[in-house]
Amino acid sequence: MRTDQDQLEIRPLNPEDSGELVRLAQLDTAELPPQPVLGGIVDGRLVAAFSLANGQSIADPFRRTAEITDLLVHWARRLNGGSR
Repeated sequence: MRTDQDQLEIRPLNPEDSGELVRLAQLDTAELPPQPVLGGIVDGRLVAAFSLANGQSIADPFRRTAEITDLLVHWARRLNGGSR
C-alpha cells in the first residue's frame, strides 16, 4: 500500500538494475521488456517498468502500481516526443 511518505523515483534502468527487472518480470509472470526501459522505483524497490522500445509494461501485482505505470507512460511519451 502506498502512503504519502513513499518516495517515488522514475528513471532509465541500467545494467545494474537487471536483477530487479528479472524479479519484477517473474512476479508479473511476464517476459522481460526490451531495452531501453524506464523504471518506477518506490522506496528503493522497482515496482513497475515500461519499455521505450515497444511500450510493454510490467508491474508488481502485489502493489498498487496503476498510477506509477501511468507516470511511466507519460514520461515515455515525453522522451519519445509524444509519439507513443
